[in-house]
This record gives sequence, C-alpha cells and structure tokens, in this order.
Amino acid sequence: MPLSIAEKSLSSPVLLAPLAGITDLPFRTLVSRFGREAHWMARAAKEVEGMGARVIDINMGCPAKKVVGGLSGSALMRDLDHALHLIEAVVAAVNIPVTLKTRLGWDDTCLNAADLARRAEGAGVQMVVIHGRTRCQFYKGHADWAAIAEVKAAVDIPVVANGDITGPNAAREALRQSGADGVMIGRGAQGRPWVLAQVAHSLGHGPAPDVPQGAALLDMICGHYEAMLGFYGADLGLRVARKHLGWYMDDLATCAKLRRQILTERAPARVLALLRRADDSERCAA
Repeated sequence: MPLSIAEKSLSSPVLLAPLAGITDLPFRTLVSRFGREAHWMARAAKEVEGMGARVIDINMGCPAKKVVGGLSGSALMRDLDHALHLIEAVVAAVNIPVTLKTRLGWDDTCLNAADLARRAEGAGVQMVVIHGRTRCQFYKGHADWAAIAEVKAAVDIPVVANGDITGPNAAREALRQSGADGVMIGRGAQGRPWVLAQVAHSLGHGPAPDVPQGAALLDMICGHYEAMLGFYGADLGLRVARKHLGWYMDDLATCAKLRRQILTERAPARVLALLRRADDSERCAA
C-alpha cells in the first residue's frame, strides 16, 4: 500500500531527510530560525503554510550541537511535556498535516520515542519518522532498526524508519526489522541524488532511474552547482556548494590535486571548467 499522511497519498514511501544546511528549501530554513517557543513555532508554521507547504514537519531528531545547545532538536526528548506543547501549537495553527521526526531517545537511559510518538499522535500528528539512534550516539555505530518496531506498535499513524539507509538492500532490511511503512534517506543521498528513486523502484514504486554516467553525470553536477549559485548568490553559493562537490568527487575518485583545485577555486567559470575533468584520470595524472 502507498504511504499516506492523513488523506494525502505519497507517490513513494521513500523520503528525503531534513539535513541542516544541505536540504535547503526556504521554508525549512525559515522554520529552523524560530527555535523552541510555541508562539514562534505556530507562527512559522502558518507562514510556510501560506507559502504553499503541503505538510509541516517538526524536526526533533537533529543531534547537532548548535541545535541541541539551544534546547531544540533532539534535546526536546528530555522534556516530552514541552515537546508536546510545541506539537499542539503547530497542529492548532495550520490546516495541513503535521509530521514529526525524532530519535529513539536522548541516550540509552532515556529511550522514549514510543511514548513521544503516542502522545504526538494524540495531539494530531499524522506521521512519525524515527532515526534508529539516540541523540548521544550522533551517527556512531549502526542504526537500530529493530528498536523502531516498538514505536510502530505504539501508534496507528504511519511510521517511517531512518538511519543508515544507503540503498535498496538496507531499505528492505530496515522495513523488515522495524515493520515501518516507509524509509527516509539522509546521508545516503549525499552525492547520489538518484538513490531515492533506486530504493523506491526496488520496493515496487516507480521505474528504475537512469543513473547518469560520464559526461551526463558531469552535466548534472555542473547544473547542480549553477543552481546553488543562483539560489544563494555567488559568495555564499561557492561555500555551500563545496560540500556537495566533495561528495560527488568521492564517487568519481577524483585525484587529490584536482579536488583541491575545485574546492578552493573562487571563479565559478573556472570551477565549471575544472569539474569537466573530475573523472578524467589521465588528465588528472598529467
């Protein structure tokens, strides 16, 4: 069956995770600026609903120190009453579905994802995404997909498994262990934007993607680079683009010298010219 949020059917049960500074849609950035106060959360939700958002996602799973240090993200798992207060404010503020992303808990002594999910469902949340680690694990070890099964058993709304889902095999195993309704991919999509379509196809949703190779891949990378410059402006775009270019070059096995040139060059036209050589080992050696 297709994954649905309230009455909205998704075309695939494979979702892209919200990664700070990477999945950079304007409304995600707007929401992240308003912190952990119910008033501002509700106001931000109304604004992004007005911008055309079809779903509001509350991210209580981010483990980053700059987020947790502000008592936001996964720090909210230490105060479920306050977390629920924020959820209730957002649900009441909008007429579109609200979803929640979180972790298994703060640490191994505080594994309260099932409790949070149960209370969130009661407050009107329509779907929960669970990263199979605690906050204190960050991204160490391996995500515990089996632990997500407790959350699945606790609620009637859709549950999505997240963490270490890097391709079709991992996705199928995560679904088997967790009993979840879908999967969310985060770091696995870095440098491989086609991986979501590959996983969806393996689960019987949609055609196999035509993964670009050679010149087509370089065209795609250059197009992404130009899109980032257009979105952010040249100065900020150059800095934001570097991490994406680095991930692409990891897969291309670009030599160290050329990689360094690409990642330090400040003239966009020169970066584009260098990118055209990124998978040419003979030129690189020369």
